[in-house]
Amino acid sequence: MKRILAIDTSSAWCSVALSLGEVEPAFRHQPVAAGASQLLLPWIEEMLEASKLAITDLDAIAIGIGPGAFTGVRLGVAAAQGLAIAANLPVIPVVSLDAIAMQLIATPRFQEVQPSHFVVAIDARMDEVYWAKYQYASSDNEPQRLGEIHLSSPEAIDLEGAQYLAGSAIHAYGNRLFAHHHLPVERLDAYIGVSALGILSCAVSSLSKGEHISVQELQPLYVRNKVALTTQERDLIFNQNSQ
Repeated sequence: MKRILAIDTSSAWCSVALSLGEVEPAFRHQPVAAGASQLLLPWIEEMLEASKLAITDLDAIAIGIGPGAFTGVRLGVAAAQGLAIAANLPVIPVVSLDAIAMQLIATPRFQEVQPSHFVVAIDARMDEVYWAKYQYASSDNEPQRLGEIHLSSPEAIDLEGAQYLAGSAIHAYGNRLFAHHHLPVERLDAYIGVSALGILSCAVSSLSKGEHISVQELQPLYVRNKVALTTQERDLIFNQNSQ
């Protein structure tokens, strides 16, 4: 198995994983109150040292490119760029929702339900949701995203045909997600979030198919082009939610 370092700082967690051949990957995953900058590089150094590897021994660096927290996405991408340049390594960009989808299909509840179509939706703040549709067959090794990543209000999420919904948007917006289509509670996973293990799983699949890019091609995936609401916009949302 290829040696891949996987990084994700697109959420409120700092997450790093290192594939080590046939054994379980090394993994660290911790919530961060003030950003991941103080944890990320020390964790990587500790993992490599514990595994008796140098950065140049790796085959690739995988990085969660978002969408997610702007500052976190920029931090992770910048770290991956620096490491890849220093070691002359290819990069594997992974969309955060794709990583969550990959993690989701391995969960016991999902395996029990075996939905063929599902939606991953995460809180985008500013009263909006990042979401995407996926299809999955048990004979496949990974889910397939259907179309692009969407950014919309919670009410505008399209659950038509979906048999399962997962992601932080469930806690953030509750019944507002089900304005047009309802799902029973046993087909909801509100607790799953992106981690470096999901990034790693996607990266292993991509690398096996020869899918990687040069560090010069690496770009964050923002989807949204603004980071904060104006006071007027915040007041409008508050008034709408209070009605």
